[in-house]
Amino acid sequence: MKRYYTFLMIALAGFVISCSKENSDLDQKKKQLQEYQNEAAELKVKMDELSTEIAQLDPEFARSERKAVLVTTTQPKTGTFTHYVEVTGSVLSKKNVNISAEVAGRIQEVKAMEGMRVRKGEELAVIDAESVDRNIDELKGQLELATTIFEKQQRLWDQQIGTEVQFLEAKNRMENLEKSLATLNIQKDRTVVRAPFDGTVESVMVRLGELVQAGSSMFNFVGESDLYIEGDVSEKYVGVLQQGDSVQVVFPSIDKQLDTKVTAVGAVINPNNRTFKVEVFLPRMDLVKPNMLSVLRINDYQNKEAIVVPSYLILQDNQGDYVFVVENDTAKKKYVKRGMTQRDDTEIMEGLDGSETLIDKGFREVGNNARVNISR
Repeated sequence: MKRYYTFLMIALAGFVISCSKENSDLDQKKKQLQEYQNEAAELKVKMDELSTEIAQLDPEFARSERKAVLVTTTQPKTGTFTHYVEVTGSVLSKKNVNISAEVAGRIQEVKAMEGMRVRKGEELAVIDAESVDRNIDELKGQLELATTIFEKQQRLWDQQIGTEVQFLEAKNRMENLEKSLATLNIQKDRTVVRAPFDGTVESVMVRLGELVQAGSSMFNFVGESDLYIEGDVSEKYVGVLQQGDSVQVVFPSIDKQLDTKVTAVGAVINPNNRTFKVEVFLPRMDLVKPNMLSVLRINDYQNKEAIVVPSYLILQDNQGDYVFVVENDTAKKKYVKRGMTQRDDTEIMEGLDGSETLIDKGFREVGNNARVNISR
């Protein structure tokens, strides 16, 4: 047992000595690293001071020492620049009407349903014509008698028998009855309510068996033709938009687009929203329906020799708007004068001639006179 404890003590002593030696080596290495870091910091200060002195004596050396910024480039667009006023419009119909009863009576039949598309002259409803039929039968009997009397009176008058007054009275009575019968026939025809033109029944306002009076609204009816678009334009465009100006119309719901013209410009400003009405011609199109929303892009400005750059490339400082261009692998500020902006493009009125190389990606990382490396 003694021998075992002796061996254990020797082993522990060896382990302690070993650990002490390792800790001593680690401390030495840390001390040496700290010395190297101090030397590097002193050397960096000396290098910066020396670079500054050389740069003051040799500007070309200073430019070569700057770290280049990796960028991409683009060219200004040249050509036609078109600006549009965009407003929301609604499809309307000049044939949006309420169809009313022309005679009084009880609804005998309703043939139309909401949403039904019908042709001109097609029956929508029928009003009971019993009283009109009785009056027609009565007048036909009276007219038959009056016609017989007139014919006999005419034969007598041709033989110069009887007076002229008798002949004229017989003729007048017959003609008045003919006119009254024609009027009743018209009334009977009006007991059948028909579509005034091709269109769609938007709403039905009567029911079977209901009693209607002359002038009572029965149907709301919208024609398929004579559609147009109406939009509200801000008053700041008064005098800018004219009748005949070209318009692009976009229907987002059906993903369709067409080119058309302004047909009318309102003369009155709405005091509630400070806008005026603009009416745009709409040719017949499939799927386009009254009250459908549209976007009107009205052309109010065009320059056929414009210089255009992406709007996001234009920056601003105390001196004004500018873009970065590349000259001899160096970024340079070019101050510009903006024109109009359309979507993501801006017209440049002054400052560029169109031949410049603009910095695109990386334009926010560069500064004036910074070295750049163009990515190919």
